[in-house]
Amino acid sequence: MHHLNRFAPILLTALAGPACAQALPGGFAYLRDIDPTIVQDIRYAGSNNFVGRPLKGYPAAECVVKREVGSKLKAIQQELSRQNLSLKMLDCYRPARAVADMWAWAQNGKETPAGRRFNPAFAKADLFRLGYIATHSGHSTGAALDLTLVDLKADNSAVFDPNKVYSDCTAPAEARAPEASIDMGTGYDCSDRKSHTAARSITPEQRRWRNLLVAAMARQGFVNYSKEWWHFSLPGIGGAAYDFPITPRRQ
Repeated sequence: MHHLNRFAPILLTALAGPACAQALPGGFAYLRDIDPTIVQDIRYAGSNNFVGRPLKGYPAAECVVKREVGSKLKAIQQELSRQNLSLKMLDCYRPARAVADMWAWAQNGKETPAGRRFNPAFAKADLFRLGYIATHSGHSTGAALDLTLVDLKADNSAVFDPNKVYSDCTAPAEARAPEASIDMGTGYDCSDRKSHTAARSITPEQRRWRNLLVAAMARQGFVNYSKEWWHFSLPGIGGAAYDFPITPRRQ
C-alpha cells in the first residue's frame, strides 16, 4: 500500500469532456503505449484489493506513468525477457481521490473479509501508525509503482474468484487468492511483517525472487520500500499530487 498523499498539494486536473478523455497531463503516458509486453493487473480498478471494491478514480484498469518512469520500465522488461520473465504492474499513478477513499475506509471502523484477507494481524485503524499505509506516497505524483514478476513459462491462468473464500495473504501460495505471478512469500498489499522485503520468515527461493526484483529495478534507479517488497519509487521525479481519473486509453 504505502499510500496516502493527503498533505501534498493537489492539482485538480478536471477533464473537460469526452473529447479530452485521452489527454494525460504533466508528462504522463499509458504504459501500454510505451511497452505493451509488460503485464498489468491494476488491482484498485476491481474488487481484489483490501477495500473489496474499485477505488474512486479508477474507471479503467490501466497503468499510467510519467514518461521517464515508463522508459525505465521498458529497459527493465527487456532485460527480464531474456530470462523468460515479465514485470507485472499492480498499481502505478494513483488519483488523489483514491487516496482519500483509502483514508475514509481506514477510519470507518468496519472490519470486512476483504480487509482481513490483506490485514490479518492488525486492525485497519492501526495501519497508518504501523507504516503499512503512509501519510505521504509518491503514487499520486507518478513517482511510485507497485509491481511483481511473472514467470512466462509457468501456468498463469488462475484467476481471482470474488465468491470464493481464500486464506489470508500470508498463507502458502496455493491457499491464498491466485495472483498469476511468482510466489514472493505473501500476496500483494499484505500488511504483515512477512511482506518486509528482508523478512526472514520466507523460503530461500522466495528471497531469491525478491532479491532479483529489487536488483533489476535498482539498475534503473528505482528504490524499494523496506516494508513492502512490491513498492518502488524513482527519486527526483515526484512533485505535486494529481487527481485526474484513469480513463480508458484510446485503442
